[in-house]
Amino acid sequence: IQESEEKKIALELLETEQAYVNRLHLLDQVFYTELMKEAKTGKTVPEEVVKMIFSNISSIYQFHSEFVLPELQKRMEDWNCNPRIGDVIQKLAPFLKMYGEYVKNFDKAVELITAWSEKSPPFQELIADIQKRKVCANLTLQHHMLEPVQRIPRYELLLKDYVRKLPPESPDRDDAEKALEMIFMVAKHSNAAIAEMERLQNLWGVYQRLGLEDDIVDPSNQLIKEGPIQKVSTRNNSTSEKYLFLFNNMLLYCVPKVIQVGAEFQLHLRMDVDGMKVRELNDTQFPHTFLVSGKQRTLQLQAR
Repeated sequence: IQESEEKKIALELLETEQAYVNRLHLLDQVFYTELMKEAKTGKTVPEEVVKMIFSNISSIYQFHSEFVLPELQKRMEDWNCNPRIGDVIQKLAPFLKMYGEYVKNFDKAVELITAWSEKSPPFQELIADIQKRKVCANLTLQHHMLEPVQRIPRYELLLKDYVRKLPPESPDRDDAEKALEMIFMVAKHSNAAIAEMERLQNLWGVYQRLGLEDDIVDPSNQLIKEGPIQKVSTRNNSTSEKYLFLFNNMLLYCVPKVIQVGAEFQLHLRMDVDGMKVRELNDTQFPHTFLVSGKQRTLQLQAR
């Protein structure tokens, strides 16, 4: 008998899940376990580094090997009497939020592998040793670690395809559509985790360029815009080079440092956005000028 289109996709889901669990086993039970064992001897890298590289891979492996895979296997065995997978996906979807942590940590993990491979030859040798094994299929640790990052988008694609191929009267239609919506939300959650991580990294970069002034280092700040500007001095009809950082709650008025050791800018003035007014000026001598008035003081600036 020819298999239905939706059954083919459900089988593909099961087969890719089996291959995925094997990959997770390699990451958790081989790489992580062996690197951790060596780290405990004190000869390779600190245990903390190994934990930071692998993030929450153990929880992900356990979840897929003990719950997702057995559930899908059971469902495919009963397919002829109960042709549906929507309810299974609905059950697993909320747990996939644990991927946010892994995905957010991925770039840092790859950086750590590179940095410690240079610093610690025994660490590099052990990784190279494991990579030579048949189970690694000539792929690097970093390549295998990318697999969990790609798994949720893969679920989304397979499920979209599954819903598209379902006959209108299928008993699985409602569940499958709801499951797809849930997977879509999880993918969004995972992307939001990456975006938040990037925001914090950018923010930290700005703080370092400002010499980590205590009263401005706040992770909840949102950087909106930054750039060079000219300060107009009406007293002696001249302009001087300044730099602005506009956040959601404050404007930082800075001076570029001549000798750039450490901080790139010196903070001259912090103005609260609350109550700030901006007014354009018609100045023929200095075109594109505007006034920024705040509680602290008023500045006449010229856009470059």
